[in-house]
Amino acid sequence: MSEQDQPQPPQQPQPPQQPPSQPGYGYPGGGPYAGGPHPGGPPPGGAYQQPGYGYQGYPPPGGYPPPPPGSYPPPPPGGYPPPGGYPGAVPPGTYTGDPYAPYGYDPLGRPYSEKSKIVAGVLQFVLGTFGVGRFYIGHVGIGLAQLFTCGGLGIWALIDGIILVTGNETTDAQGRVLRGG
Repeated sequence: MSEQDQPQPPQQPQPPQQPPSQPGYGYPGGGPYAGGPHPGGPPPGGAYQQPGYGYQGYPPPGGYPPPPPGSYPPPPPGGYPPPGGYPGAVPPGTYTGDPYAPYGYDPLGRPYSEKSKIVAGVLQFVLGTFGVGRFYIGHVGIGLAQLFTCGGLGIWALIDGIILVTGNETTDAQGRVLRGG
């Protein structure tokens, strides 16, 4: 029997051969960034510096130095002042204790009604041919006119519903401006 006919012992798989150490891709000699930092990569040394720690022109780690005399006053203790615009302002819809304006005043100084323009508009859209939106805000005369004309054959009721929802000048029977919500 020859050597070729004898069974060979199993061989371990060999790792793939590595290409020669010559650059296969890119610029010859390493390119324009061969010895320096790469854009988007870490700076030399492998670590990023945080602003304020070791850079010229930044304040020391303890914080900013105190402002020079005569500059802006320091903020009030405890953070920001409470919202509200000016001192003594009352948010819309807040009860002020005034019996003529139980829901406060609008920006023009007119008292808000207890009736809502959204409710009045939706009632006018749904039941406008019967004048229900106008009955709700206390305008009985216009409500009766819409009732007898079937809301102006629906056209008057539709336009009136749009005006009630989008208008800021609509008032109730006491002359108070309808609330927005």
